[in-house]
Amino acid sequence: MSEEETFLEFPCEFPIKVMGRSDVDMQSLVMELVSKHAPELSEKDITRRDSRQGNYVSLTVTVTATSKAQLDRIYLDLNASDAVLMTL
Repeated sequence: MSEEETFLEFPCEFPIKVMGRSDVDMQSLVMELVSKHAPELSEKDITRRDSRQGNYVSLTVTVTATSKAQLDRIYLDLNASDAVLMTL
């Protein structure tokens, strides 16, 4: 399988999990970063879950992915942010 090949068929709904500290407005940050690559993204496409102690937040962003390159750019931007601790 070459670098550009994938098992995904595009377009498809693709969930991206983003984790960070709760003292940052993660939802606004993630919305800003992801919507550059998926302009159709809206608040309803993001679900939030706080950690038990309330120190961390996990967001699941569901995008309509159109290509592997688009997903790669989204992950690169998210991981470049100091506020983002982990992406899946």
